[in-house]
Amino acid sequence: MDGSYYTLALIFAALLAIQLIYYIVSKLQPDKDYTTIGYRIKTWWGMFFIFCLATLFNAVVSLLSLMVLTFFALKEYFSMIKTRKADRRLFLWAYLSIPVQFYWIYIGWYGMFIVFIPIYVFLFLPLPRLINKGTVGFLRSVSSTQWGLMLMVFGLSHLAYFQFATPQYGAGLVLFLVVLTQLNDVIHEVASIYFGKRKIVPTANPHVTWEGFASAFVVTTVGSYFIYPYLTPFDPAFGLIFGMLISLSGFFGSLTVSVLKRDLLIADDDKFDALKQSYLSRVDSLTYTSPVFFHAIRYFFDFM
Repeated sequence: MDGSYYTLALIFAALLAIQLIYYIVSKLQPDKDYTTIGYRIKTWWGMFFIFCLATLFNAVVSLLSLMVLTFFALKEYFSMIKTRKADRRLFLWAYLSIPVQFYWIYIGWYGMFIVFIPIYVFLFLPLPRLINKGTVGFLRSVSSTQWGLMLMVFGLSHLAYFQFATPQYGAGLVLFLVVLTQLNDVIHEVASIYFGKRKIVPTANPHVTWEGFASAFVVTTVGSYFIYPYLTPFDPAFGLIFGMLISLSGFFGSLTVSVLKRDLLIADDDKFDALKQSYLSRVDSLTYTSPVFFHAIRYFFDFM
């Protein structure tokens, strides 16, 4: 826990410095629009508060704070879907599955936690859409809802399970995962802006480049090597391996959510630009890194 306090203190200091720089630059250059940057900083403060609750306090506080995070991520995802009146009950059932999924975590029922959304919700979610609601748009509305549940609820809920699966190391592992995932995103974005030339998938996300991917992969791996002794029980080899794994899975998570947004918001550029500033854009990588990191640890280590 001492390592977690130290890491959170460094993150707080970095955010404070960024906030100060933003304030000074925006005052010195009032003719330029820094609204997007300001909104991004606000979302980072919100995420910092949520993960402080998830890291420093007991497992129940962690569970509730992360449950709130998944609710808002799913809400923002649903805001992208072109809905009909017939879809409202479907969304209600999807929201009701959130506390049930986190209840399995609370009682430590790993078997039900791991199959509830992929199997039971998948099989029974279409029922409210089938009953007296017609067939028009059935496949798109049900499949879109299930995708949202898999990413925003099932994927992110793994963050809450760390402290129940391993109370001794859970808080440090969550912080390790979140810091490296966000570091990977930031380095990828900055490197792509300054010297990115070769786009990976220009039709899905023109800002994702091979140069950004390579830079993020190297920096995240190196960062993992330096912080793993303070937050994890890993040895040097696994410190490097998990850094690489987080970087790769984070990249695919961010790219997948970008494609989903492009597909769901075709011909709605205003909403697409607005959602770039949302919490969903800050946690997209975590939807992949959380389950991948969790299950990799369960495979290699007995303490999970």
